[in-house]
Amino acid sequence: MGAAPPAGMGMSEWRNWSGSVVAHPDVIARPRDEAELATIVREARAVRVTGAGHSFMPLCETSGTLVSLDDMAGELIVAPDRQSVDAPAGWSLKRLTQALWAEGLSLPNQGDVNPQSLGGALATGTHGTGRDLGSLATLAQSFRLVTADGSIVDCDTTTNPELFQAQRLSLGLLGIATRARIAVIPALHLEERIERRPLAEVLERLPELAAATRHMEFFLFPYADTVSLKTLHPTEPASLSQGDDDDRVFQACCDFAAKVPRSVPMIQRTLARIMGASHRVGPAWQIFPSERTVRFEEMEYELPVANAVAALREALALLRARKMPLAFPFEFRMVAADDIWLSPFHAGPCASISVHQYAPMPWAAHFAELEAVFRAHGGRPHWAKRHTLTSADVQSLYPKAAAFGAVRKRIDPEGKFMNDHLRQLFDFSL
Repeated sequence: MGAAPPAGMGMSEWRNWSGSVVAHPDVIARPRDEAELATIVREARAVRVTGAGHSFMPLCETSGTLVSLDDMAGELIVAPDRQSVDAPAGWSLKRLTQALWAEGLSLPNQGDVNPQSLGGALATGTHGTGRDLGSLATLAQSFRLVTADGSIVDCDTTTNPELFQAQRLSLGLLGIATRARIAVIPALHLEERIERRPLAEVLERLPELAAATRHMEFFLFPYADTVSLKTLHPTEPASLSQGDDDDRVFQACCDFAAKVPRSVPMIQRTLARIMGASHRVGPAWQIFPSERTVRFEEMEYELPVANAVAALREALALLRARKMPLAFPFEFRMVAADDIWLSPFHAGPCASISVHQYAPMPWAAHFAELEAVFRAHGGRPHWAKRHTLTSADVQSLYPKAAAFGAVRKRIDPEGKFMNDHLRQLFDFSL
């Protein structure tokens, strides 16, 4: 799923999961250990690293060396107090959470897919949902990095503390993380319930619903007036009871919508009517993620909680007035505030609104119009999902942008970990 092809000299091709980002690096390297990685980085003129390719922005794009950590050796090390683990940053979240489960441990939260690498999820602020739960980046307690000159550097709150603060959400601009120590909790079982509710009721009761559940989110087809409300509750240990992850009907609907875009409102209202309730119970690492087989493009904005409902209503009104043929549902989640320099959740709890489009269908113009709505309501985008931020925007939206830029310039003065997209965002630190 977006993984790098075998290494080789000459022009290679790499594509992200949705297929919209294409890179042609000179070399796709697959180091087997830290020493080999350090040599690759030291000798490269430009470097980016890839995980599962689940970024919709060209974060991995490079004409130099693209590094995959899939073949790196490493093991999970559980701290004596069992409150943290030291893990290979190249492991997928699926591999990590399965290994944690074998040790009687869980992540406190996850998103709804799990092929991403741990390092990539931390570096981009990947998150799940929960009013009192932060992004995965808030779990990080230390990092081990290979920096631009091939040095191997450790950082935490006492060792290289400024580097650590910047690295907590770094977009891969400071080096390649080989290991990360993250907070964990005792093994968690979850009960998942999905039910159809009127949109008006959910928006009216949103604070109550968010407070009543550890994890709450809803999916909304923009041409329908009902939502699929999803809640996750900790529960007693139980074997996994499976839900219905068959996407064949939705795939067929999207294929028809691509051929007949004007059919989107009718298709969505029909799907909203036939989507029933579901119930699953099982280990958290198996309940958090869902299978995503229908490819899409995505834009996501993190909004101050107080502005989120108004922003959603305005976005829906604009979409309907413009008759935008967006085939996928919106996704609405809650995320706690944090103090991470480049986090879109910096200094305030947020509601996350994700807008999706079926990958073969036009998306850019529609996303741009909706993005203007979210920006007007104080939103900041998810770094790995479609947005049009400029360097000036980064400086105005992130009070600690200059501090991050200073660390970046010190740790990588030649900009080895930059690419064209990142230069446009961080030209103030060049």
